[in-house]
Amino acid sequence: MQEFTRINLDITINSGQVFLWDKIDGVWYGVNGTEILRVKQNPFDIISSQKKPSDFFRQEDNMEKILNKISRDNLVRSAVERFPGLRLLRQDPFQCYISFICSSNSSIQNIKQMLKRICQKFGKKMDFDGYEFFAFPAVEKLAKANLKDLLSCGLGFRAKYVKTAAMSVHSDALEFDFLKKTDYKSAKDDLKNIYGIGNKVADCILLFSLEKLEAFPIDRWTQRILQKYYSKKFFGLIEKSLTEKNYEDIHEKIVEYFGPYAGYSQQFLYKMERDLNKKNGCEKPLIW
Repeated sequence: MQEFTRINLDITINSGQVFLWDKIDGVWYGVNGTEILRVKQNPFDIISSQKKPSDFFRQEDNMEKILNKISRDNLVRSAVERFPGLRLLRQDPFQCYISFICSSNSSIQNIKQMLKRICQKFGKKMDFDGYEFFAFPAVEKLAKANLKDLLSCGLGFRAKYVKTAAMSVHSDALEFDFLKKTDYKSAKDDLKNIYGIGNKVADCILLFSLEKLEAFPIDRWTQRILQKYYSKKFFGLIEKSLTEKNYEDIHEKIVEYFGPYAGYSQQFLYKMERDLNKKNGCEKPLIW
């Protein structure tokens, strides 16, 4: 089990959870809110530009317990074996929140470019390890940004979403500390009250930054997985177009089946399906 519980940086960082990470000379560097993280694989080592401890890779998660819980069928067991060391990440909530609002109807490459431009325009320039980085903008910076400047970052229709979302956090209408402590449904309802956030984006934010490991984001990739492998298990629930009620019903059944760590099962299945499509040469740009 040791091979499966140790963290694999390449697999984890390239699993669709984060966008502001680059590998330089075999070392991973990533933006996480106001800090820059430097992470090495062998031996695993993580250093923050703020010289503080970091649990970004959820180092304390009991992976043996989690993997045993989610391995309900041969498909998940196969995905776990194929991607040993895949972890969920504990991201800066505001960065994660804005990132997945920007992800709407876009490819991963475009999301990366949007977020890099946002950091360069509104974030603080930082020198770390001999390299130049831009931290993610402070809440106040994006809340007070004008639409013209946001549009110049290539956000398109998402510019209004980002502006409104940042203002909601700046005014304390949305509080991440409260969302971490409250239950999954209450936290999700609060997120969905924000202009531009639907079920899938809310679940990504909850899973990757707000400690809701039962969240199971359903986009076109995970919907394809459910249709392809679990149509009998969730018969009648997996439709071409997900309605609000349909999404909630599917999530309820998913948590009944996979348990409280359903988000981990989603990440393994998602990574497996994407890599399978790459291998078969039929992958199109990922649209969230």
